[in-house]
Amino acid sequence: MTVSHTTRPNVEPGERYWQLVEPHWERVSIHDGADTFLHEFAQTPEAARTLLAAHWCQSEVCNGGFNQFFWNSTGVLAPEAANAFEAIGMPGLAALVRRAASFFGSDYIRDRDRRIALLGHYEETHPGASDPFDAMDDQFYKLLREEAGGWDMVADAYAEAHGG
Repeated sequence: MTVSHTTRPNVEPGERYWQLVEPHWERVSIHDGADTFLHEFAQTPEAARTLLAAHWCQSEVCNGGFNQFFWNSTGVLAPEAANAFEAIGMPGLAALVRRAASFFGSDYIRDRDRRIALLGHYEETHPGASDPFDAMDDQFYKLLREEAGGWDMVADAYAEAHGG
């Protein structure tokens, strides 16, 4: 899907997509387990859930890298985040999120405690090593800034194209 990168006067970058996300921000729980998340996420309009998943992912990775994303409750939505980046026109980010998520196996682990245990096991078996995502973090930041014009532009264009 090609998304035009139009802007309207007096609209800050990131504002248009946030208008679609905000009504669902607190309603979709990432803190109450996979079943709750998946149920509430499914009840969200497609454009809003797409942008919500991508937003959560980019926000967490930008705050503390993939390690933080997977360690925190937000990790529950890694598959949805990868699909979201694909849907909005950022296939490089989608592939990178999928690659990072593959650390947890071919069947992605949505359970936070199990993800934390695997991250802890990695630290125990690789003493002194950086976390397994360091190189991917740098790639993520670069793609977020540069792919298809950058996150805010792509997310806003997707929102505008989908009624935002």
